Amino acid sequence: MEFELIERLRKRTPVYPCVRLGIGDDAAILDLSGQYGVVTVDVLMDGVDFVLSEIPAEKAGRKALAVNLSDLAAMAASPKACVVGMVLPKKGGVKIAEKVYEGILELAREYQVGVAGGDTNSWDGPLVLSVTAIGTPPPFGGIRRRGAKPGDRIIVTGEFGGAILGKHLDFEPRVWEAIYLYRAYEIHAGIDVSDGLAADLAHILVESQCGAVIHADRVPISKAAQDLANASRKGGKALDRALHDGEDFELILAVPPREAERMLQDQPLSVPLSDIGEFVEEKGLWLQTGEKRSVLEPKGFVHTLT
Repeated sequence: MEFELIERLRKRTPVYPCVRLGIGDDAAILDLSGQYGVVTVDVLMDGVDFVLSEIPAEKAGRKALAVNLSDLAAMAASPKACVVGMVLPKKGGVKIAEKVYEGILELAREYQVGVAGGDTNSWDGPLVLSVTAIGTPPPFGGIRRRGAKPGDRIIVTGEFGGAILGKHLDFEPRVWEAIYLYRAYEIHAGIDVSDGLAADLAHILVESQCGAVIHADRVPISKAAQDLANASRKGGKALDRALHDGEDFELILAVPPREAERMLQDQPLSVPLSDIGEFVEEKGLWLQTGEKRSVLEPKGFVHTLT
């Protein structure tokens, strides 16, 4: 559904000279009279992305900014500022807004992001948050979804699956990690994982016009994914959760083989880097399990709370 919607909107959107990179990536790149800006926006809703009756409102605010910083990280952009939109419940809206802002400001201080303004409204529905983050690209434009080449290794940060047990609220966007990797190594393409490891890898494949093979035994699976799989009455596998749960907010990178080998040997980050497969010329996404290779269907537009 998401792929088709993005393509339909892209075809209907006029092309303007100031939009150097538009619909289809993690953020847009704008030419502002010779200076480039990176802009991204996310909309979060109570009951979909968080449950306000179960968490402090500060955590909802933190997540609203963090998901945008993760989008900037996907392009190795440096965050600079944000604006905040809030649609508040009529009952208790002012108190909720103050708590939401506390969460936003705390994370903004950590990443030196200026909160530059925004807008508020109220209605009879649940809390809705929309944060727009603005950053600057690194030299040569940064990382994009387009650019993966057959033979590139699929390098990921961290672990996957089970984010619903807490990571989806408390994750650290990989801003500094992405900037460091971009400066230190050759990277052909990348994305952050919000919809799920398989689904977001598929975004790279669509934009890069190639395919990929994930090796099942190489996927770093979180303890939370293991715990959820063990507790499932349906007998779900931890690997399935790692591939499809979403909201891990780790990085997927397309890296040339020699650079990937150097990356893995260096292990320069505070989180591990793993090689989980390779990009291939034939279009499609496959899961390699031992000698068996099967088609892997991305479960796109995934939210962990639904």
